[in-house]
Amino acid sequence: MTAIVIHGAGDLRIEDRPAPPPGPDEVRVRISRGGICGSDLHYMRRGGFGPVRLAEPMVLGHEVAGEVQDAGAASGFVPGEAVAIDPSLPCGTCRFCTAGVTQHCTDMRFFGSAMRRPHIHGAFRAAITVPARQLVRLPAGLTVERAAFAEPLAVGLHAATRAAIGPGMRVIIAGMGPIGLLALLAARHRGAAEIVACDVLGGPLALAARLGATETVDLAREKDGLARFAEGKGWFDVAIEASGAASSLAGLIGVVRPQGRIVQLGLGGDMTLPLMALVSKEIELAGAFRFGPEFAEAVALLASGAIDPDPLLSAVLPAERAVEAFALAADKARAVKVQLAF
Repeated sequence: MTAIVIHGAGDLRIEDRPAPPPGPDEVRVRISRGGICGSDLHYMRRGGFGPVRLAEPMVLGHEVAGEVQDAGAASGFVPGEAVAIDPSLPCGTCRFCTAGVTQHCTDMRFFGSAMRRPHIHGAFRAAITVPARQLVRLPAGLTVERAAFAEPLAVGLHAATRAAIGPGMRVIIAGMGPIGLLALLAARHRGAAEIVACDVLGGPLALAARLGATETVDLAREKDGLARFAEGKGWFDVAIEASGAASSLAGLIGVVRPQGRIVQLGLGGDMTLPLMALVSKEIELAGAFRFGPEFAEAVALLASGAIDPDPLLSAVLPAERAVEAFALAADKARAVKVQLAF
């Protein structure tokens, strides 16, 4: 069965990786759609990100949806059911799982992750066998194309949760990649009254406006485009930094009001910050990593139409053209989200 396997930076291969029959509480899912994520691109381009490095070949992919092919007797599923797969498999028993913050599980198994050795293979394959507890049934009318957005939308929703976004709040989001755009949709859904989107590319900013940003700022054209928001000690209640750039985070400290909050969502390296400004304005700086219960929430929002990710989908390519699909997904001037069809 077709699987997309990364062997090292720039070495992406199509291989045969059969999925075993399911056990009593397992389900074998025929994958229909898989979205290419930024972390997939990091493995492809650099062999990893930050301290996380490939040590062995690994199947990529964690934004997937498909159809039940075979189901174990105790799984609660039947063949033919459409499902989204939560790529997280927490242990359920560690102190973080029992506290309800499963994304911090001490024994987490997450699709397509080189954080552990041996690595945890991902779901860019024709079929995959998983524990039934990783599946969420798709409500009637929710297509697999939309359902494949459940994972990245869950990331955006979790960022909105960490930011405590509520009705009437003023929000700025830096970095209009797929995650930043989905965080924008999450902020709008949570009731933000003002959402300013900033980036260095015009295309993503135009899409941000289409998705509901009240204002966009092209920082490539307006180097001081955020200066007016810094007046009076800052305008925004909340900022979400989705690019991972040190200069972006530093700039947000200037435009967030005293006792406001900044959520760092984008992954980047070590950076230097204007700590005096952060402290003197009593700004809260919080991280947002993956998600917890937001995955099921994302499926429900996609099914109800409360959040529509369709404008983000730039292209769908067959899995056999994975190398081409990855190149397109990496070109931010041409694509936002690229999906693979299996």
